[in-house]
Amino acid sequence: MKVTVVGAGNVGATCADVLAHREIANEIVLLDIKPGFAEGKALDIWQTAPINLYDSRTIGSTNDYAATANSDVVVITSGLPRKPGMSRDDLIATNAGIVKGVTENILVHSPNAIIIVVSNPLDVMTYCAFLAAKKDSRKVFGMAGILDTARYRAFLATELNCSPKDIQAVLMGGHGDTMVPLPRYTTVGGIPVTELISEEKLNAIVERTKVGGGEIVNLLGTSAWYAPGAAAAQMVEAIVRDQKRIFPVCALLNGEYGMKDIYLGVPVKLGKNGIEEIIELKLNDAEKELLNGSAKAVKEVMTVLDDMKLF
Repeated sequence: MKVTVVGAGNVGATCADVLAHREIANEIVLLDIKPGFAEGKALDIWQTAPINLYDSRTIGSTNDYAATANSDVVVITSGLPRKPGMSRDDLIATNAGIVKGVTENILVHSPNAIIIVVSNPLDVMTYCAFLAAKKDSRKVFGMAGILDTARYRAFLATELNCSPKDIQAVLMGGHGDTMVPLPRYTTVGGIPVTELISEEKLNAIVERTKVGGGEIVNLLGTSAWYAPGAAAAQMVEAIVRDQKRIFPVCALLNGEYGMKDIYLGVPVKLGKNGIEEIIELKLNDAEKELLNGSAKAVKEVMTVLDDMKLF
């Protein structure tokens, strides 16, 4: 098995490190445009193998897509962060050009690869990769829900003073302020979370989850990388090992939840074929309203990309 991670920055390198430590692939390729950067990160990770006792080999490459040939899964983390004075449209235009180029170059050497997008703005960059890939949408999807759900579960574990291992949760919608955590589908050791925490505290945790990324930025001065990198690696593992895991993933909807032609976070079954099933939950009216609002916000951003006429 071979996995490529495009973008050797904090998120990409963390993803590669987790993949290597968990021996999820025989070969893990890190690729970056900065000379020597991916090579250095890959070498550093490989030198932990004798210490942490694993066999996965990490290899770095400076913009040489031939090194990624025959990859089974490709994780795209490439893109620039939003800078002062840069509008949302400017960010979309810049990163869409990057993601488009990466996707096209990857598929020259690995036409059957499953593509996981981590680049931001997540929902629209996943849509961009899909347009560039011209392949089955079940093999082009985005990582956001696992990260957002992890934050939600971590906050709950802190509040309840319990193990995060026992918390299961579902989160839907776009990656950002309009995401839709679903307390009704949240359990702790099989117990509905609503029986263990007050509505007021639960609502506060939901709101904190929605701005979880911003909280990290305010503390660090840059975006998170440990949790996003680990979340992407968990998706890769589910695919490579054909685990049939149920995860919230940014997927293209074609009639599910009454929506069409939109990339949105929904629960899916992940296995060797990518998205093997989109799971339709029976949402109540309030949850439907929140999801529709999130979808409207995502669709507006997707329209911005369409209007740029890149495809």
